[in-house]
Amino acid sequence: MKIFKKFLFLFLFLISSTTYTLAKNPSVFISEITESASTILKKDISMDEKANELIRIAEQNVDIDGIGLYSLGKHRKSIDTNQLEQYKSIFREYFLKSFSSRLSQYSDPKINVISQNVINDKYTIVSSVLVKTDERPEIKIDWRVYTKDPSNPLIRDLIIEGLSLARTQKEEFNSVIQSANGDVNALLENLQNFNSK
Repeated sequence: MKIFKKFLFLFLFLISSTTYTLAKNPSVFISEITESASTILKKDISMDEKANELIRIAEQNVDIDGIGLYSLGKHRKSIDTNQLEQYKSIFREYFLKSFSSRLSQYSDPKINVISQNVINDKYTIVSSVLVKTDERPEIKIDWRVYTKDPSNPLIRDLIIEGLSLARTQKEEFNSVIQSANGDVNALLENLQNFNSK
């Protein structure tokens, strides 16, 4: 899972916002998410407090279950209901733990939203850039926003310099399962071990 983990902290770190009750333009949605993240990270509070604020809001604005199910790929069809529910619970913890553990790697990101491309009535791609600093180059970031419910847009994927985090994670999860001769329990154990650290 090295490739996924390399970028996951950036994806998770940038996710925070307020609850939306009205239809929200996807570009505005992403702009407010990144601005809110920056505000939280500049607060004079502990890292744990910052992480808790971002985690709480991320749960409202990221389709964690959708990302988790996509990541299972074809293996989703081969597990029973109980196993699926166990996976969803473990994946959610994994997703949020990864976020909080990598939070300290950034302090004040500046994201500029450039444009949006409406794919269909369910998805819009919002293009943005992470402004360069002395420590890092400019990074192109595309956000895949699920807009089936316009009053509740959700982030489904982040594409960094052309690399889809969701697709990368799907490939890595499949590799873990295939290495165990198709046993999904190997993936559950792998994720659980991470959560227990």
